[in-house]
Amino acid sequence: MIQWPKSNDVLGTTNRGDATESGLCTLCRSDCKGRCETWLASLRGRNLLYPRSFGHVTAGSRNLTHIGVNYNALRIQGYNYGAAGLPPGLSNAPEDCIFPNVRLETEFGQQIKTKCRIPLMTGALGSTFVAAKYWDPLAIGAALVGIPIVVGENVVGVDQQAEIKNGRVVRSPELDRRVQTYLRYFDGYGAILVQMNVEDTRNGVAEYVIERYGEHAVIELKWGQGAKDIGGEIQVTNIEYARFLKQRGYLIDPDPDKPEVQEAFRHGAIRSFARHSRLGYTELSNAQAVRDAFMEQIAYLRRLGYRRITLKTGSYGMEALAMALKFATEAQLDLLTIDGSGGGTGMSPWNMMEHWGIPSIFLHAKAYEYAVILASKGYRVVDLAFAGGLAREDHIFKALALGAPYVKLVCMGRALMIPAFLGSNIEGALNPDARERVHGNWDALPPNMVEFGMQPEEIFAGYHDVRAKVGAEEMKNIPYGAIALWTLADKLAAGLQQLLAGVRKFSVSEISRQDIFSANRETERETGIPFMTDVQGEAARAILDM
Repeated sequence: MIQWPKSNDVLGTTNRGDATESGLCTLCRSDCKGRCETWLASLRGRNLLYPRSFGHVTAGSRNLTHIGVNYNALRIQGYNYGAAGLPPGLSNAPEDCIFPNVRLETEFGQQIKTKCRIPLMTGALGSTFVAAKYWDPLAIGAALVGIPIVVGENVVGVDQQAEIKNGRVVRSPELDRRVQTYLRYFDGYGAILVQMNVEDTRNGVAEYVIERYGEHAVIELKWGQGAKDIGGEIQVTNIEYARFLKQRGYLIDPDPDKPEVQEAFRHGAIRSFARHSRLGYTELSNAQAVRDAFMEQIAYLRRLGYRRITLKTGSYGMEALAMALKFATEAQLDLLTIDGSGGGTGMSPWNMMEHWGIPSIFLHAKAYEYAVILASKGYRVVDLAFAGGLAREDHIFKALALGAPYVKLVCMGRALMIPAFLGSNIEGALNPDARERVHGNWDALPPNMVEFGMQPEEIFAGYHDVRAKVGAEEMKNIPYGAIALWTLADKLAAGLQQLLAGVRKFSVSEISRQDIFSANRETERETGIPFMTDVQGEAARAILDM
């Protein structure tokens, strides 16, 4: 088993817990005092692209990418001449071929193109309490950056203030809060997607969203995710709330209506209840039946007025992957997000996360292979987003290259929640009166943060950029977590620009599979990406024969 390093002396980062392939801890705590790379980048932004203590150090790579089959076993190509994809008005002169001139804008969709300032989107943030508590910084930060955000499944179902009449939601303050918070700062880049599972379908979420939000309404069907092969879960500690959720139609484990369970709860033997969603398509027995049901559902959503529809699928086997690609392509969906194992969660069985499904790089490599087959048959393949344990700018580059030209975005879940946690903790520490409102966990700034300053203007490298965008007066309404998300996104964007400039590509749309190579033969075999010393071998021999 690969053991990922827990610390990086060059950047001055360290993981509180066990490190994962993404560089995040296996368990990411909202009250964490640091200091993984994503945590620190949420404060220092693009400064974290470089080794610390300039002028006093030299730095060398650990060069661990030759081990195992994973995204870290892909390496990025570099070229020593040429330039492609320069913006209009620029030449290939050296003064124009600088990394800040790399264009990161992307778009996805069919009839309606959804524009994004950088090729990034959030994972689904649904009915877990952590998503609800930190929604404001996440949504406002995503809107300011100009990237899509996804409202996850079951938000209506767990909303105690939601009114459901005759099986259909007629009022959901929590869902409205989620959508309206994002739209307040939406400026034409990004989108807010509302996810829908079995319970959401029964509750009439699609009808509610299209009626209230019209042209802004984007619906995402949920087939699965990379963290689990079972329906969504949350955990509640209030037995009355558990009974309420059971009345809403959810599976509650253990059953809060059983006398013996109630007795155990009174004595403290049972302290929490798990709410589970139902599995989809259980009444179907073959791929054709799934296709028919899926197409019928899409047709219904079109009749409701939806012009943008997306699909999220998990790390099932190859049949399910092929179905997702083929059916989404046939239905002319706007985006298909493919989430490999290694994907994160707010609440999933731990050993299920550890042992089920296809790890991201294998799933994504097969998705590309199947997309090529569809394209060879004359299909316009659905635009793709890759997800599952991705957190850094090199991950973004590699995922875009591995799936090029079909992949338009990289989807990050846990990585984008870290700045929301961190900013909220800082805001609560500096403004005690706001601590409860922003869900801050700190009474005071930890010593390792004081080195950056004692005010947000000093702590966040992106503070002044955000103020320039929204204005000094509106800045009072911007959560610190949104500033932290902006700061992290700036680091990711600058790092991605530098990587693109290194391959002499000055537009993100120019990324291709020729821009990466495999660091070991096993990765070459599984991904179809050639081994690093084989790439350009013929060109090298031709030069030697000149």
